[in-house]
Amino acid sequence: MPMFGATSLAACVVAAMCTGGPATAAPDSSFVLSLTDARGATTFVELTCGPAQGSHPQPDTACQALEQADGDFARLPAKEQLCTMIHSPVLARASGDWHGTPVDFTAEYSNRCFADARSGGVFSF
Repeated sequence: MPMFGATSLAACVVAAMCTGGPATAAPDSSFVLSLTDARGATTFVELTCGPAQGSHPQPDTACQALEQADGDFARLPAKEQLCTMIHSPVLARASGDWHGTPVDFTAEYSNRCFADARSGGVFSF
């Protein structure tokens, strides 16, 4: 049974790396999302879709909502969710791209719970 020598094996590994080997494709869409409260404190997360990942706590849910709205943040599906009526406004922002189309979105919600519910989970962080 023939065996590769260490030099031959190393050459094969280097050749595979140089020819690309398994390539990781760029995500279809990526965003930086933020929520800013009335005191000016801002929370940021990153979200990529295709595949769903990033620092967003629920990237699958957020990407599904964006898919339903075809990347239009103004048309995100609402979630059935009870929220308190406490007025604690947050400014939600999204910037990035959806399948190559630039996105720049800003909306104000009465509190974090409404931001989550009205965005289908996109602003649930």
